[in-house]
Amino acid sequence: MLICVTMKVRSDSFSDGDYLSVQFAFGKQSADGKIDLSDNENPHLSWSELPAGTKSIAILCIDSDVPTKPDDVNQEGRVVPADLPRTDFCHWVLVDLDPSSEVGEGQFSAGVTPKGKDGPEGPEGTRQGLNDYTGWFAGDPEMAGDYYGYDGPCPPFNDSIVHHYRFAVYALDVDRAPVEGKFTSADVLRAIDDHVLGQASLTAKYTINPDAKEL
Repeated sequence: MLICVTMKVRSDSFSDGDYLSVQFAFGKQSADGKIDLSDNENPHLSWSELPAGTKSIAILCIDSDVPTKPDDVNQEGRVVPADLPRTDFCHWVLVDLDPSSEVGEGQFSAGVTPKGKDGPEGPEGTRQGLNDYTGWFAGDPEMAGDYYGYDGPCPPFNDSIVHHYRFAVYALDVDRAPVEGKFTSADVLRAIDDHVLGQASLTAKYTINPDAKEL
């Protein structure tokens, strides 16, 4: 399928390449230099110049800088090394958005919900997929649950690098994304592969460690 290259995405919450405000994060620096829970609001997103035939919008947010080894993560007196191999961590899965709408700040998430927000049904006829906090908190009896929709950044307080968060918006030729039940970002990407008419993205940065370096 030919993908439109003129589609645009914009945010009133951040500019492409800038740091994300703490209000959009799951975690922030605590008084002792570790982690406190933050406001966890989803940022504003809007789109324009959609390709002809667009029937719905899907949104994914992926952090591509997550440590692949947990040994040093959030360990006092230790640092997560910059040269550690990194992997993806999904922070937002949202499908079935009306192309004529936009996403308001805090519309889909406002505050941390222990054990996760309800889903998959979301506001305004949307559906929310499982983000990767579902697996992250699986062994924590106070937090374990299904984390639907948006839950913002919470990189290790001792990570030596700044994390990057890609907010990707997909214009689809179907009213309803072809996923059912509980679904993840990987499920969405597989399912929409033949239905993407256009896509655009913005990338934001975030860190809890004030000494983290940009790579």
